[in-house]
Amino acid sequence: MTVRNWLIAVMVMMSCLPGCEPASTNPNNPSGNVLKDKPPAAQLTPIEIQLNWKPEAEHGGYYAALVHGYFAEEGLDVKLTPGGPGTPLMESVATNRIPFGVDNADKLLRARAEDAEVVAVFAPIQDSPRCILVHEESGIKQLSDLQTTPGVTLAWNDSQPFAKFLSKKFDLSQLQMTKYSGVGPFLLDKKYAMQAYNISEPFLAKQEGAKPVTLLLSDAGFNTYTSLLLTNPKVISGQPELVRSVLRASLKGWRRYLTDAGETNRHIAGLNPEMPEDVLAFGVTELQALCRPNDLPEDQIGRMEAERWQTLVRQLEEIQLIDANAVQAESAFTTEFLSQ
Repeated sequence: MTVRNWLIAVMVMMSCLPGCEPASTNPNNPSGNVLKDKPPAAQLTPIEIQLNWKPEAEHGGYYAALVHGYFAEEGLDVKLTPGGPGTPLMESVATNRIPFGVDNADKLLRARAEDAEVVAVFAPIQDSPRCILVHEESGIKQLSDLQTTPGVTLAWNDSQPFAKFLSKKFDLSQLQMTKYSGVGPFLLDKKYAMQAYNISEPFLAKQEGAKPVTLLLSDAGFNTYTSLLLTNPKVISGQPELVRSVLRASLKGWRRYLTDAGETNRHIAGLNPEMPEDVLAFGVTELQALCRPNDLPEDQIGRMEAERWQTLVRQLEEIQLIDANAVQAESAFTTEFLSQ
């Protein structure tokens, strides 16, 4: 056998060894990404992160960290667990049954008012996507118009903090209230308004020929950090390097998702058929402004400010969802891991 033929034979044998298949055909790397220096799965530390809902665009950065191997680069084998109604997210994180969770600032403060030890360490979505959706034909151009436009039906969950805030801020007594039940009823009535997230429902309404107008709750002063990364004080004090690792990977994931979401959106759509790729792509476009308002520098994605937390505490007290002085804003979050 010539030297050339011997080298060819060795190359063929090597290509058949386990773990040497090309990235695009490796069942452990279906995305086709070549993750340099990725530790074997057996060497990764398993970590669970509990989401507050089914996989959607508001979780995109965390899924990007998973899809593109950023968690693995930190030595972590992360499981993102979908949530939904009845998911005891805050309780699970507070009692350390699950070390990390993803939820919104108003939910965190209400949990702390009930003595749940949960702390926010990262706030990727700075401005809340929560909005009221109305038809262009209704003539409603701002939230205050709801109190002066006759014949409007408003579909929402009136027990939610944003609903109680709006009910206190504006006189909505003349509106016909009904339970939120998706976009369907909205399409049938030009005087129908509904709660929504501006990263999804407006797109669905436009697809059906409607002309939706998005009225952000943040414009009325109720602006909750969204999709916070949460943990508990025991993890912060006992495993600070773990918190840093999860946050580093999450930050890289959010940066990637806001600029290159295609592969992550395909993954999310596969997990949640209710969120097809076109809806998710629309959501990413909206998230770019929500995650980086006023051209927030990329390196400041996830930041948190004490004044924002203090304002939200005061608002929840005013609408009587937490008792006065039940929560100290500074105990609800830490920026310790954001400067790394």
